[in-house]
Amino acid sequence: MAEQTPLRVAFLLFPQVTQLDLTGPAQVLHRLGATTIDLVAAEREPIPTDAGFALLPTATFDEAVQPDILCIPGGAGINDAIEHEPTLAWVRRAAGGAQWVTSVCVGSLLLGAAGLLEGYRATCHWSQHHHLSAFGAIPVRERVVCDRNRVTGGGVTAGIDFGLTLVAAIRGEDHARLVQLSLEYDPAPPFNCGSPEKADAATMARYLALSAAAQPRRDARFAAAAVRLRSSVNA
Repeated sequence: MAEQTPLRVAFLLFPQVTQLDLTGPAQVLHRLGATTIDLVAAEREPIPTDAGFALLPTATFDEAVQPDILCIPGGAGINDAIEHEPTLAWVRRAAGGAQWVTSVCVGSLLLGAAGLLEGYRATCHWSQHHHLSAFGAIPVRERVVCDRNRVTGGGVTAGIDFGLTLVAAIRGEDHARLVQLSLEYDPAPPFNCGSPEKADAATMARYLALSAAAQPRRDARFAAAAVRLRSSVNA
C-alpha cells in the first residue's frame, strides 16, 4: 500500500458548540489515515458544549499548527463566535494556508463572517440557511456542498456525510467506502421527519415555536456581522 500523505485537521472550539458537529466528522476524518486532529480554542480551558459536557482544546490560537483541513462546527455559541475578533482572525489565518476550508451546520456562517464564502456555493442548517447570502455565499439546499476547496455540510448529522465526502475527495472513493463500512454508517431513522420537506406540519410548528424566542436576536447578530464584513471589505 502506498504511503499516505500526512494531514492535519483543525476544528474550532467555542463555548456552546454542538459537539456532534465536531465529533461526527472528526471520527470520519481520523480514518483518512496519517491524520492528526487538533481542537483549537482561544484558551486551553475546557470548552462547554451544548450537550452539557466539555471538550478539551489541544492548542490555542497562538499555538496551533497550520492545518491542511480547517473545519468550523456549529451550535448556539456561533452567535458569540462571529463577534469575537480573535476567533475570526485565527480562522482567516488558518484558512489562508489550508488545502480545505470547511464547516458543518451553522459553522458556515462563521466562515461567511470571516469573509471566506464570498462567491462560493454553501449550505448550513436549514433553519439558518437564509443568512448565507448576506455573507456573499450562494445558498444551496443540499446535505453537503462542494465548491473548489470549500466544503460545507448541513445540520449536525450531515457532518458524517460531509466527512465521507471529504475523505472521498482526498483519498478516493474506495477509501471512503471502506471508512463508511468500518463505521457501520447505514442510517435508517425511526421517523421520516429529518428535514422540513419531510416533517409533518405539527412537528414543524413545534420546532418553530421552540426556536422563535431566540431567532430575532440571532437574526440581528448575523445581520450585524454581515454589515461589519461589508464595512471591512470597503474600508
